[in-house]
This record gives sequence, structure tokens and C-alpha cells, in this order.
Amino acid sequence: MLMLISQIGLGISRPAVAVESGSMLPNIGIGDVVIIQSAQRTQIITHTDGTLSGYTSFNEYGDVILYRKYGSTVDTPIIHRAMYWVAEAEPMWSGGPAAPHSGYITKGDNNWGIDQNANTSKHQPVKEEWIIGVARWRIPWVGYLSLAVH
Repeated sequence: MLMLISQIGLGISRPAVAVESGSMLPNIGIGDVVIIQSAQRTQIITHTDGTLSGYTSFNEYGDVILYRKYGSTVDTPIIHRAMYWVAEAEPMWSGGPAAPHSGYITKGDNNWGIDQNANTSKHQPVKEEWIIGVARWRIPWVGYLSLAVH
């Protein structure tokens, strides 16, 4: 019943995910279950915009998004913070290569650099259609059972 209410209220078929890596530490940990809101039902606020407005999510500026790496439906989705938006042909970072398409530059809170300058999403901004949703709440440690099974 709770899952049905979540699906209707949050507008997503899989409204919760268990976090598999430590890339979002200390704000979201391995084994935490994160409740996701459909990207179509909300506006994504980047770290840059959050810094200007004072908006925070999970103890840091900007929204944490769940996205499909390169749009793949096979790979495990990535849960990282939306840092800023780049338009096609703009440099993805200062002195970096031009973006092949418009999208979000993302980063794990515990990672040294942005995903687009690492193997996570090498030179590929996150397209809007790759985004599954925005993280809204977390339930610590509940996902360990799910991770152990998989």
C-alpha cells in the first residue's frame, strides 16, 4: 500500500532505490534507501543555483538526481548532485572540452571531480531524458538487505 501511494504521489514507477556506493558520503551512504520524485513533477535546482538562492538538499546546495549513465537502461543508475547546466558547445568545465549536447554536469559529494571529467560520464553532460528523478528523502541502512540479495 505504501509503495502504491508513493508511486501515485511521487509519479515514478520505482520511487525508492538502495544506494550501492559511497560516492555521496557523508550525505547519503551505502545501504541508504533514497525516495525519488519523478523529474517530470519537479524542477531540478543545480548546486550553482542553490548557492545563489540558499536552497539545500542532503546538507549541500542543489538537488541530487538519479540518472541513467549515457541513457542506458542496462547499467545501474547513478545518484549524484546536479552541479550546473551547460548548453551544447559550451565548455563542460573551465578549460574543458565543448559539450556534445546540453545537459547537467554532475558530481558525487564524496568524489574529487565532476563525473564528466571522470569515467562516470566521460565527456557527456546528463541529458534531461536520462534523468529518472530527484532524491527527496533517505532512510538510513534499510537498503542493506536489498543489496545483500543482489
